[in-house]
Amino acid sequence: MVSSETPLLSIVIPAYNEEGRLPATLSSIMDYLARQSYASEVLVVDDGSNDRTAATAALHPGVTVLRRDHRGKGFAVRAGALASRGNYVLLCDADLAVPIEEWEKMYTYLISGYDLVIGSREGLGATRQGEPWYRHVMGRVFNMIIGVIAIQGIKDTQCGFKALSRAATQDLFRRVRIYGDNAPILRGAAVTAYDVELLFLARRCGYRLAEVPVLWNYGAETKVNPVRDSLRNLRDVLTVRMNDLRGRYN
Repeated sequence: MVSSETPLLSIVIPAYNEEGRLPATLSSIMDYLARQSYASEVLVVDDGSNDRTAATAALHPGVTVLRRDHRGKGFAVRAGALASRGNYVLLCDADLAVPIEEWEKMYTYLISGYDLVIGSREGLGATRQGEPWYRHVMGRVFNMIIGVIAIQGIKDTQCGFKALSRAATQDLFRRVRIYGDNAPILRGAAVTAYDVELLFLARRCGYRLAEVPVLWNYGAETKVNPVRDSLRNLRDVLTVRMNDLRGRYN
């Protein structure tokens, strides 16, 4: 139930040129929230789109649209997270690759004391639908690199379905550096590894973290460029390690 009172749940959706996929996503989310007894809010962060993303999102009653310069998914997520008002904050992608109902699994962990719960496409109970084999291999290789350089023990850092407590949200997104206030203006779609910095900081700060298997549907209209985005993501992971060595997270 969407309300003006303090929400139990804030849903943050970063969006870059998503006028085609947003209507179905927002309809699913708003229909789901209308069936719930708690107050909620939905924030769509337009990442400097050059189509009608913002206007399309604004057509849905109860949706708040934030417009930002095009600085990448990490910057858009951070803007929405810091603007959110809910006791819990759910981050999800504009294609809603993970069904909104999977939030209920995460809520169970949050109310039991976890600070950050991440959706996982790996491990027992996870389901990946329609994903090409080469994309799965790319993801596994990248996650191994992350384990060596930055974070160990997390099976899937990059799933775009994550939930945090309000305290963890406000603290961690104020600590991030790579896609913070000084993030550069970008050209074209920009898939980033902002998740790695977020999870690295969560571990460093001692937050309780859980990884929960989810259902995930591969989107044929994905904006991922295998070469360009792999290099950008690798750079992000290396930057996290360098920031730590230089004491930028102290």
